[in-house]
Amino acid sequence: MDAPPAGPVPQLPPDVEVVRVPRCSVAFYRYLYNTVGDDYLWWLRRTLSDLQLMAILSQSGISIHVLMMKGEPAGFFELDRTGHPVTNLSYFGLMPWAVGRGIGFAFLHHAIAQAWSEGCGALTVNTCTADHPRALPNYIRAGFRKLRTVAEDWPVPVSLGLRVPEHLVAG
Repeated sequence: MDAPPAGPVPQLPPDVEVVRVPRCSVAFYRYLYNTVGDDYLWWLRRTLSDLQLMAILSQSGISIHVLMMKGEPAGFFELDRTGHPVTNLSYFGLMPWAVGRGIGFAFLHHAIAQAWSEGCGALTVNTCTADHPRALPNYIRAGFRKLRTVAEDWPVPVSLGLRVPEHLVAG
């Protein structure tokens, strides 16, 4: 995305807010990352030690934003501005209990608006076939363009205790 989206922006419901976590702890980040990513095989950050993860989280170009609904986390996104002027929406997703409640697209627009409000020159996001089936269509509908498709096979580190979702098990 090389310009902010034009047109009307869906708004989050009034009982929902997004909170920026100024100094995200490793434990809280792992809770967000592991819970949101469990059904989609998010594992890269699980391979990091606490020290390695804290080094990432403490970078001034990294910010964590939590969707709060009725007093509890309903999702999160991570913006990576370390490649300025390009900002990457590194992670984005909802807690399993929040999926299907009609807030994901408005939350995505909030993430996009947050990135553009901080002066990015372009906004990127990556997705894969393990992500929610609506991820790519929603990114495109929100204003991202599909630049390329890359076929990659990654060995899932099941030694981390990951559960491979049934829809991703090769038959």
